[in-house]
Amino acid sequence: MSVNIVKHVDRMVKIQRVLVSVSDKSGLEGFIPAMVEINPKISILSTGGTFTHLAAILGEKASRNLVQVSDYTGQPETQGGLVKTLDFKIYLGILTETYNEHHKKDLVRTGAGQIDMVVVNLYPFRQTVAKAGATPEDARANIDIGGPCMVRASAKNYLRVASVTDPLDYAHVLQVLQKNNGYMDILTRFELAKKAFKHTAEYDTMISGYLHGVNNERLESCYNIQR
Repeated sequence: MSVNIVKHVDRMVKIQRVLVSVSDKSGLEGFIPAMVEINPKISILSTGGTFTHLAAILGEKASRNLVQVSDYTGQPETQGGLVKTLDFKIYLGILTETYNEHHKKDLVRTGAGQIDMVVVNLYPFRQTVAKAGATPEDARANIDIGGPCMVRASAKNYLRVASVTDPLDYAHVLQVLQKNNGYMDILTRFELAKKAFKHTAEYDTMISGYLHGVNNERLESCYNIQR
């Protein structure tokens, strides 16, 4: 397998397209309007309940700055939000390297655009399994797939993309963008990447720990298993 070994990166990247898909929506009411104020031309891609929440926050600005992921990809969300962001255009936009001519051609070929920031936090697995009477099926249904993929992709490409996983970081992100006229520096992107990988590692560890604690009897009692 060949891999791209990157030599040239930009210290500063202008945040022009942001993907926002969160379970914990705290802090968005301040964060998103401030992002639009910093860059009035910013494009915000979003999904499902997050899109509805952001539309209410942005009001009349939503028609200019907010885009449904399904409209961007051309693929409608599946029932129950099973598949929303697992799309080639999304991951090409996140993983594209600035100075890679092949990637530039792929963007043109697919009609995709670079995504400069990913704001994602994950399904509330810990809270779900902590509830009295929570079943293995409750746990399974709250295992996030698209979220960790986006977090990992954006963190891997800290060369160009900011991966924001913690609402407590919104204030710092805004401070950096305000200081740099809408640009994010590579050192901040790298710090966010480290935190993002820690976030997904802890999430997977939590899921693994729960599943290992489910015995066969409890699993089989959860389902009407077809023989």
